[in-house]
Amino acid sequence: MKRITVIGDGGWGTALTILLCGKGEKVTLWSNFADYAEELRARRENRKFLPGVKIPNEIEITSDLAACMREAELLVSAVPVVYLRSVMVRVGPLCQQGVPVVSVAKGIENGTLMRGSEIIADCIHAVRVGVLSGPSHAEEVARGLPATVVAAARDMSLAREIQQTFMTQRFRVYTNPDVVGVELGAAVKNVIAIAAGILDGLALGDNAKSALITRGLAEIARLGVAMGADARTFAGLAGLGDLITTCISPHGRNRAVGMAIGKGKKLREILAGMEMVAEGVMTTKSVCALAARHGVDMPITAEVYKVLFEDKDPRQALADLMMRQAKPEIEPH
Repeated sequence: MKRITVIGDGGWGTALTILLCGKGEKVTLWSNFADYAEELRARRENRKFLPGVKIPNEIEITSDLAACMREAELLVSAVPVVYLRSVMVRVGPLCQQGVPVVSVAKGIENGTLMRGSEIIADCIHAVRVGVLSGPSHAEEVARGLPATVVAAARDMSLAREIQQTFMTQRFRVYTNPDVVGVELGAAVKNVIAIAAGILDGLALGDNAKSALITRGLAEIARLGVAMGADARTFAGLAGLGDLITTCISPHGRNRAVGMAIGKGKKLREILAGMEMVAEGVMTTKSVCALAARHGVDMPITAEVYKVLFEDKDPRQALADLMMRQAKPEIEPH
C-alpha cells in the first residue's frame, strides 16, 4: 500500500483517486477550496466535475496541503496547466525529497511554453516527474469502463513504477520514454478537438472530421519531431488514440467549445458558462508560439487561433484551409 496524494479535485483527479482506492492504495484528494472539500466529504460525490459517481468513504478529502503532503509517497498532479504553477510553488516547500510526481495535465503554459512536467520540475527542484496520458475520459474511467493509457518518463524505472501503480483489469498502462512526444500529443490534440467541435457545430459531416483528425495528427507530429520527440509516439495512445477520443466524444470540453463556436456563440460567452477548464483554448496560443519558434507549419492550429482570438468566421477558416496550395500528402525527407 502506497500513501498517494492527488492534487486537484477536478473530474480526472477524482476519477484517478477512485481508481487508486479501488486498488487498495491509501489515497488523499486535495481541493484548493475548503468549502468544496467539505461538500465532497459530506456528499461523497463531485457534483461539479464528476456527477453521479460515488467517492468511497476510504478516500480522505482535505484542503490542508501541508497535511496531505506530510506522508505522501507519490503525488499525482491533476491541476490544469493554467493554474499549475501557482499550485506547484506551494507544493514545492512541502514535498519530501525523492517523492515522485505524476503529471496528468494536458496543456502548454502561455509565455514559458513549458509542458506540465517541466512546470513541476521548475517549481519542485530535483523531483522525479513522470506523465500519465492517453484516451481516458474521467466519466468512463470512474465508472470502470476499460481504458488504455501510457506512462512516460525519461527514467524508465519511474515509468514502470507508474505503470504498476495505476494498472488494473480495466485500466491498462503501457510505458514510453518519450516524455516530450507524450505531453505534446496530449496538449495539441485539444486544439484539434476545438476544430472538430467547430465542424460538428457547422454540421459538416464525417468526411470532414476524418480529414481533420488525419491532418491534425500530421501537424502535431511535425511539431513533435522538430522538438525532439519520437515520431512513433504520435501513432500511439497519447497521439492518435487521445486525438480520436477527444474529437468524437460528447464528454470532451474542447470539442464542446468548438461546437458552440460553430453554432455562432462567442468565446467569451462560452467560457463564462463553463465550470471546467477547456485546456485547448489557452494552449492554442502556446502551440502557435512553439510552431513559430521551431519553424513548423501548423495550418489547422493557425486557423483555430484566428477563430478564437481574432473573431474569424469559422466558415472562412475552413475555406482557407481547403484552398491552400496543393501539395503531396507524404512530405519528402
